[in-house]
Amino acid sequence: MGQYVAPIRDMQFVLHEFLNVSEQLKQLPKYQEIDADIINQVLEEGAKFTQTVLFPLNHSGDREGCRYDAASKSVTTPKGFKQAYQQYVDGGWAALACDPEYGGQGLPVVLNNSFYEMLNSSNQAWTMYPGLSHGAYECLLEHGTDEQKATYLPKLVSGQWTGTMCLTEAHCGTDLGMLRSKALPQEDGSWLITGSKIFISAGEHDMSENILHLVLARVPDAPEGSKGISLFLVPKFLPNADGSVGARNAIACGAIEEKMGIHGNSTCQMNLDGAKGWIIGQPNKGLNAMFVFMNAARLGVGMQSLGLTEVAYQNALAYAKDRIQMRSLSGPKAPDKPADPIIVHPDVRRMLLTAKAFAEGARAFSSYVALQIDRELNHPDEEVRAEAADEVALLTPVIKAFITDNGWIATSEAMQVFGGHGYIAEWGMEQYVRDARINMIYEGTNTIQSLDLLGRKVLMDNGAKLRKFGEKIKAFVEDNGTDEALSEFITPLGELGDKVTKLTMEIGMKGFQNPDEVGAAAVPYLRVVGHLIYSYFFAQMAKVALAKEDSSDGFYKAKLATARFYFARLYPESAMLIRQARSGAANLMALDADLF
Repeated sequence: MGQYVAPIRDMQFVLHEFLNVSEQLKQLPKYQEIDADIINQVLEEGAKFTQTVLFPLNHSGDREGCRYDAASKSVTTPKGFKQAYQQYVDGGWAALACDPEYGGQGLPVVLNNSFYEMLNSSNQAWTMYPGLSHGAYECLLEHGTDEQKATYLPKLVSGQWTGTMCLTEAHCGTDLGMLRSKALPQEDGSWLITGSKIFISAGEHDMSENILHLVLARVPDAPEGSKGISLFLVPKFLPNADGSVGARNAIACGAIEEKMGIHGNSTCQMNLDGAKGWIIGQPNKGLNAMFVFMNAARLGVGMQSLGLTEVAYQNALAYAKDRIQMRSLSGPKAPDKPADPIIVHPDVRRMLLTAKAFAEGARAFSSYVALQIDRELNHPDEEVRAEAADEVALLTPVIKAFITDNGWIATSEAMQVFGGHGYIAEWGMEQYVRDARINMIYEGTNTIQSLDLLGRKVLMDNGAKLRKFGEKIKAFVEDNGTDEALSEFITPLGELGDKVTKLTMEIGMKGFQNPDEVGAAAVPYLRVVGHLIYSYFFAQMAKVALAKEDSSDGFYKAKLATARFYFARLYPESAMLIRQARSGAANLMALDADLF
């Protein structure tokens, strides 16, 4: 249903004109030969695959869903999903940003990031299968033994095998320290794992010949809480010595969840009954290893909501130009028709521009962070790598929470453009709203991301990482503060930077006296920081667009109009959020639980 055209022009603007990626990559020996032509070619080929292969399966996959067979404990994915995955593998897409040592193409994360936006726009449920595999690849690459890497990474890189992340248990979600799954050591160095996991995305399916489960469990005599968690690699089929698929392991799907959205992805209950596995990293250090996977997943979830925001916007825009209803308040705009297209109405434009601004802001933000990941992993200067790592750590919770919050808003606004038709399944819009809602919940709820940002990433180091990022903003404001053409962007950016500094200090002081003050302020605080980041990037993009505003390309005029809309209509939310964050914990904690 509907349409999707990959926004290659805007991706090129972000990569080439805003970030100047080619020059940035020249500082990384691994990517010195990656130029604009290579980037553009990958984007164009990625657009062909996502538009023609994946997007046509999105609506049908949602309507059909996955099917579970209790007798064989197997899951069948919707019609066309398996064939599309084979095309994905045959096209080499699984290997795009993987290490050539294991069969990868060795392209940068920032380019893979743009491709994943296309994948998520075209079919989020399908994209979760290879997306989780890439997280498993990154975890094994960093923490696996040489033998584990040799056995499993080539299979993950090629896409022949897929991966999952098995954390959650019925009695513990966020509080992983409560998990009960057990692992017993064996004489051959393996472990036998027993327990049950829930909400395991892509836990069982028919798209690949083997599934590699990364499972959290406790070893004997493990310390209590999160300090006693280990990570294990548990294949669905045990590999033979030659790398082929061997005997069935004692891990199986017990059921699939009936969900609000992402029906095309199998969300499974997984049961382990003495399943054979191998430890990843050190005993009781499993969370350290799993955080590689979790952080990759959190960035990936942000990309899911960017993808949904973009495709929902595109379809709402097409509908607004075609649907005629009533006349413009300022007089007929289509006198040859019985009514005007609804795009003439101010509030329809507000809804469209909200989605457009949130898509463009998220694209700039996520691409920037992806480039910092490339610098963190590959820059020859250790100090630069460390600075990039700090920045990625700071911005990851904002990527996850701010972009997914905005995705929920944007898809809802896009559906509203359709009026009653948006609520009807055949138009496809209500699916985007349903799919977007999970993104605020899984891989760490947005409240958890907010606590992570304020409590761990900001207050724990007394704001050091935030100050470093703030110095970049301050330098940009100082360098461009006297440019009258930019003042409409620079002035509010500078003001918000000062307010964030003061707000952080105030919450920090209150938090020392009462930790509940941090919990009470965390959610609005993260959105304030999100707006600071978007203000910074929209101001930079506006500077680029202003220099080319007089060109015949209307793209730059549209970019400026979107930046102006952001500062006029979306940025002001920060003032309300600051008041909420400053209001303290008393208004939340004073009421006794029995009086609710």
